[in-house]
Parts: sequence; structure tokens; C-alpha cells
Amino acid sequence: MACVNADGTVTESGRAMLLGLKVPATAEALASATGLPLFRIRSGLREMAQAGLVVELEGAYRVTERGETLAKG
Repeated sequence: MACVNADGTVTESGRAMLLGLKVPATAEALASATGLPLFRIRSGLREMAQAGLVVELEGAYRVTERGETLAKG
């Protein structure tokens, strides 16, 4: 399941991941916080990083300003 739609908006699971990153977190911590499977978190984070919605710094993911805007809907 994709996290970013073709029009650049985020899917429900993408929004859940962005909202789960209120503080920087590892993929494992985000999976625990959201209840989504780790494989889905990892693929979603890669997809959202390519779209500029999250960045990885020192093993933790952070939401970008663009990601925060899209998470709010």
C-alpha cells in the first residue's frame, strides 16, 4: 500500500506515520506507536523520504515542514 498518492497527498497510513512522528523516531519505534507492521513502516518511510515528507538523521526519522502540512490535511 502506498503512502503518497499520485497527486502528492498522503494516504491514511501515510498520515498515521507522519502523525506518529511528533518526535523523531526509528522505524521500529514508529511501528510500535502506530500499530502498523514494520515492513509497511520501512517502505512508507522510504517513499515519504523520496517525496520530501520525512528525513532520516542519525537513524531517526523526522517530519519535514511539507510533511507536517500534509499530515494536517
